[in-house]
Amino acid sequence: MSTTVILSMMGGLGLFLYGMKLMGDSIENAAGAKLRSILETLTTNRVMGMLVGVFFTAAIQSSSACTVMVVSFVNSGLMDLYQAAGVIFGANIGTTVTSQLVSFNLSQYAPIFLLIGACVMMFSKRTKVKKIAGIVVGFGILFLGLSSMSGAMSGMAGDPSMMRIFSSLSNPVMAILVGAVVTGVIQSSSVTVSIILLMCRENLLDINICLYIILGCNIGACVPALLTGLAGKKNALRAALIHLFFNIIGTILIFVILQIAEPQVVGLLSSISRGDKGRMIANAHTIFKILQVLVLLPFAGFIVKLTLLVVPGSDEDVNYRGQFQLKYIGDKVVFSPATVVVDAIRELERMGTLASENLNRAMNALITLDEEDIEDVYIVEQNINFLNHSITNYLVKVGQMNLPVDDRRQIGALFHVVNDIERIGDHAENVADAAKKRIEKDISFSKEAQREMGEILGLVNAILQYALESFSAGTDEKLEQVREIENQIDQTERDLQNRHIERLARNECTPEAGMLFSDIVSGLERVADHATNIAFAISDSEQDDMNVKQVGRI
Repeated sequence: MSTTVILSMMGGLGLFLYGMKLMGDSIENAAGAKLRSILETLTTNRVMGMLVGVFFTAAIQSSSACTVMVVSFVNSGLMDLYQAAGVIFGANIGTTVTSQLVSFNLSQYAPIFLLIGACVMMFSKRTKVKKIAGIVVGFGILFLGLSSMSGAMSGMAGDPSMMRIFSSLSNPVMAILVGAVVTGVIQSSSVTVSIILLMCRENLLDINICLYIILGCNIGACVPALLTGLAGKKNALRAALIHLFFNIIGTILIFVILQIAEPQVVGLLSSISRGDKGRMIANAHTIFKILQVLVLLPFAGFIVKLTLLVVPGSDEDVNYRGQFQLKYIGDKVVFSPATVVVDAIRELERMGTLASENLNRAMNALITLDEEDIEDVYIVEQNINFLNHSITNYLVKVGQMNLPVDDRRQIGALFHVVNDIERIGDHAENVADAAKKRIEKDISFSKEAQREMGEILGLVNAILQYALESFSAGTDEKLEQVREIENQIDQTERDLQNRHIERLARNECTPEAGMLFSDIVSGLERVADHATNIAFAISDSEQDDMNVKQVGRI
């Protein structure tokens, strides 16, 4: 085989891989947030989840990307294993769309796609339009690579030594193994099935053995999800195993059918594909997947239970007294570019809850002078500081990735939210310091002062709850309540400070107690300001002209 043929094959494969990646990334970047929203909301039952999986994977041209996203959702608690099973089943059908496109041999139109896409990317100033143009360019590059590979394979067909190598691949089990290994390395069944399609069309591989290689490709396609699952929690690994078990059981099912009725299956494929070997491979891929889903979907619950047997137990709770760790985002790995914002929001929601609870713990310690509570406040504050640094580093890392356009706009807002939550944690620590000072100097508060601090704390708790709910849900339903409560807190703080001055004037409290009281009330008012920032963070990133009070972030 000549060097020219080898180089042409390598160049074609490189163009094909790059075209696939560019097309998939551009689709995710242009519409990833909307597709993700569909994936989150329309998977309430198994059948609907399966249909969403088909649509989603067909849209982004990658079952690996879809399953990795599902694993990430399961890791974040946004989706349970039964919902994930339906989506993963559907993704296995959706991934066959690529081979169907390849089988129609649109290579002659590749230059047109490249020209149109390149012109739009060069002259358009809108980011989303450029991302859509990237899809068109990727499509053109993909078929340009196919054309190059097809030409190289034509040269291989005339080489006796190459034909001997390919003809030696006649054992069905070996064919499945080869398909699994190659796909596991490339991490895309769409790519390997497309290559098999071209090889079959150029008579390098017999149609019968190609059917078995396809089965192996489906197993190898589970590698990306498994790698992601291993880096996550137990449920994330179970979700990845659902994908693996589905394909292993499905492969056994089709293997048995082929062993019993291989000539009849090939004859059926030839009949519906009109003898076109490329179309036969594409149709086989699609039919096999549809059959597997139809047979296994009713047993999805059993597959989920099987993963629970293989991966028993539950994840340890992330306890503030234990080793500090992240719960929803990867410490060393980013699960999926399309889910980084969702994962970061969940981690920030958890951080915000810790800060809110710690503020109440500190306020309780201020009144009861419970030294164990005071110590707990400092421990939780260390955890909050850890989360502050870890989440900030994570956002810096993901900010350098190709993210969906809508998600990229939110990254800056998330940096501010981290800072606001960290400041709330600092205020809790300040309250704990005040409690220690009360113990050391034997400072007492009047019943009236305790009641007033409880009054403003109740308002602060309400605004924190609304703020975290608005932020985590990404909706503006409770923003008006946040505004109203913040105004109420501002007025309450002024009223309490005036009453405090009156008590000092009447000599009803000591100067030391008065200073602590004033600092605590002022600190709680600033907590409310930070809560307001959190509530409006996402909407401010989308509407810069919104009339929202923003306090200085220290």
